[in-house]
Amino acid sequence: MSDSKRGKALMVLGTTSDAGKSVTNMAICRILSNMGYTVCPFKSQNMSLNAKPTANGHEISMIQELQCIAARVEPSFRVNPILLKPTCDMKSQVIVEGKVFGTYDVDSYYSDFIPNHSFDIVRENLDVLLSQYDFVVMEGAGSPAEINIYDKDIANMRAAELADADCILVTNVEWGGSFAYLLGTIMLMPEKDRKHIKAVIYNNLRGSPESIRSGAAEVERLTGIPVLGIVPHIPNRLPKEDSECFRGVKEIGEGSMVIGVIKLPRISNFTDIDPLYGENVTVRFVTEPSELDSCDAILLPGTKNSISDMMWLIDTGLKDKILSLHGKVPILGICGGYQMLGKVLRDPYGIEDPSVKEIDGLGLLDIETYWEDGEKITVRNRGTFIRTGEPVNGYQIHMARSKVNGEPLFMIDGEEEGCCDDVNKVYGTYLHGILELPAFRSFFLGLIDPDAAKESSALDYSINLELEVSKVSASIMNSLDMDMFRELFLEVE
Repeated sequence: MSDSKRGKALMVLGTTSDAGKSVTNMAICRILSNMGYTVCPFKSQNMSLNAKPTANGHEISMIQELQCIAARVEPSFRVNPILLKPTCDMKSQVIVEGKVFGTYDVDSYYSDFIPNHSFDIVRENLDVLLSQYDFVVMEGAGSPAEINIYDKDIANMRAAELADADCILVTNVEWGGSFAYLLGTIMLMPEKDRKHIKAVIYNNLRGSPESIRSGAAEVERLTGIPVLGIVPHIPNRLPKEDSECFRGVKEIGEGSMVIGVIKLPRISNFTDIDPLYGENVTVRFVTEPSELDSCDAILLPGTKNSISDMMWLIDTGLKDKILSLHGKVPILGICGGYQMLGKVLRDPYGIEDPSVKEIDGLGLLDIETYWEDGEKITVRNRGTFIRTGEPVNGYQIHMARSKVNGEPLFMIDGEEEGCCDDVNKVYGTYLHGILELPAFRSFFLGLIDPDAAKESSALDYSINLELEVSKVSASIMNSLDMDMFRELFLEVE
């Protein structure tokens, strides 16, 4: 776009958490990109333990990276300028423009960070993106009608106001009560904000659209806001933003190989397991020792607090259960899970947990992990899988460092990375995303069943992900009134 022309802001809001904002935003990014517009996603403030580094080492939410894929744009810190990562004791690490800014509890966040920092941060990054793209497709957080924090809610209507955004309000039909959610949300907004809502979407309907048309028409009559679309439930393999989506879910898949994923209380970057869903695998989320009895392999995922989750492994009896399976089934640890596979975790400065300075790990790998005051590592990596010589790539996000005395797993940028014990089939790495790569995924599944290595998908996960983005976006577009969409949103001044 020309230097003098300012782009248009379009914002996806939701009546609740998990209304479908993120996927709707993704779809609109792809729809606009397919129309030939330059487009970029934006979420002013996100709370998530699923994060990724940009090419420049800036940390952003994983879901914003997914939306960048849909928009066909390189991710930058500007798409998610404020990222909250819950730690412990009701506190969150605050990431500003991709770098650690500080740690806040709820009270200090709303009394200090929001009034003194957040508005300038959001305004500046929005202005830059609106000067560079035809469209900035914004995403809200939770509900835009949280009247107890309304004037401080930089994630929703305050961001919409800064961008003068036209908004779409999405509700999740499957939950029930979608008419009340929509009407209540709209009625709780003051008129100056209500005028931003241009259309509503009924999302995730199981059944015929005719079953809700009369109710939707009545809500439209009461509010004067038209229905842009009724979107059906769309089965998909897109990454999930929040571990809450697994609440009550014990297993995913019906494959012959059962992989027990330890469902740590502070699990992070759990999208590492997503590539397994396309294999002959059943992923079992494990919280009790007995659930590991019939597992063919164990995966310890990342965590925002390795020390606290190591204590949880001890308290639940899972530590003893994992040790009893040592040498019997393959065990893989990624990032925090890798740290817990080691001999000891030391935190003399109380960075992870002020109450625990040191704790023994599982002792299955010859590494020692320590925390010290230093810069957080957020980097993309390329290297070689030492066992096969095949290329690997992934990313690292962690505060701690590990001293490795055992055999390395990868060569990354000319340096040894990770640790392994081939005899007992124990492997650990800081590298997120390794299961996305056919070479390592085939190797790991081959430890369970040699024939599985031959049957493993040869497609890089990124290719499958692009296909999934295209499929889901097309399904959503086909459920929208595209004539209305063009009339409401495509007048770029």
